[in-house]
Amino acid sequence: MTTGQRGRRVHDAHRHLGVLPAHPFYDGPPINPDTTARATIAELIADMDREGTERALVIPNYGVPDPTASFALNELVVEAAQHDDRIRAGLWTSPRPQDAVATEKALALAGEQGVTALKLSFLLGGRVDDEACLPQLDAIFATARTHGLVVHVHTSPGAASDIDEIAGLVERHADDVALHLVHMGGGMSGHMKLIGQHFFRWIAEGKRVYTDTSWAIGFAPRWFAAEIERHGTGHDRVLFASDQPWGDFEGEHARLAAAVGDGELADHVFRRNFEALHGLG
Repeated sequence: MTTGQRGRRVHDAHRHLGVLPAHPFYDGPPINPDTTARATIAELIADMDREGTERALVIPNYGVPDPTASFALNELVVEAAQHDDRIRAGLWTSPRPQDAVATEKALALAGEQGVTALKLSFLLGGRVDDEACLPQLDAIFATARTHGLVVHVHTSPGAASDIDEIAGLVERHADDVALHLVHMGGGMSGHMKLIGQHFFRWIAEGKRVYTDTSWAIGFAPRWFAAEIERHGTGHDRVLFASDQPWGDFEGEHARLAAAVGDGELADHVFRRNFEALHGLG
């Protein structure tokens, strides 16, 4: 770790561990676009040392249409959390009825030492309001309530991951479960909806909503910082996340640092909010 990195003191609220099989995305040849994916705990820790990352929430890598690869990585992220106190584990779960048995097995790990989050995504199927998904969603949030876990939910523009769809989870569950909306609503429309319509209203209503700036379009972190100042709230609800290997640590860090400066807001988004959310305060 270099001197500059040693002084950076960053907590990463969302990154992945595990190497996925090559896949023919969009009818092309099989590819592995996540070139910085790490297969081992030692490689993960080496990356954290190089970056100056003090703490990290680590979630199974995902992205190929077959979720069995991600479910298979749950035990690895738990092992990582129990190997090094700098790491917290997020378990991969699924709302899809065909994944019900695998999700039940994942939720059985929720009480393991070092587990602080459950990961939920509709990218591979399912919808918030799909009757077939409700038993799995209810089980995921019930487990989060029982163990005091954060539920991470992917957001991206349109379809089942659109922030307007994910809002249903906020309305149903965020009174008593911390809901981390990954990617700040996702894309141009998601940023506009989350920052301009939903986020500060949800906070005022007492919803336990959080977000991070990974994948955010350039203007969004600066706008969010300005809205936090204007509203006088929300400083304790935004976190830094690299989303490695799908994001880029240096780029994500530079964009957020430019938006929040080096004062109290920076201390919250790069460190204190992670510590409070994941029980390190």
